[in-house]
Amino acid sequence: MGKLKAIAELFEGRHFDREVIILCVRWYLRFKLSLRDLVEMVAERGLSMAHTTIMRWVQRYAPEFEKRWHRFARAAGRSWRVDETYVKIRGEWRYLYRAVDRAGRTVDFPLSPRRDVAAGAGYSPTPRSCRRR
Repeated sequence: MGKLKAIAELFEGRHFDREVIILCVRWYLRFKLSLRDLVEMVAERGLSMAHTTIMRWVQRYAPEFEKRWHRFARAAGRSWRVDETYVKIRGEWRYLYRAVDRAGRTVDFPLSPRRDVAAGAGYSPTPRSCRRR
């Protein structure tokens, strides 16, 4: 993981304000919005831009935001348990497996259409998913 850049250096020379850039990238990564949806949302707030501008921002800033987030993500401890339940999601029943650490914090939570060894009993969080969500 590379060194983090200063905030002033990160947004230096950009045409739009950094709050607008952060908001667009965050909305794109967090919600299922298309780039054109974001252009419409920003246009409602009085800004005019092309969808390719937001695409470039996502390509440029998403890795940097991920680096900053990983600084605060804590790995799961050595001791964790798997909890299982059966939930109805959009009219379909699914098995929800939830990996919980010693303090009761959720480590990971996969959904499975069937209950089998691969879905739950043999479940082991990967190193990438061993971060608190």
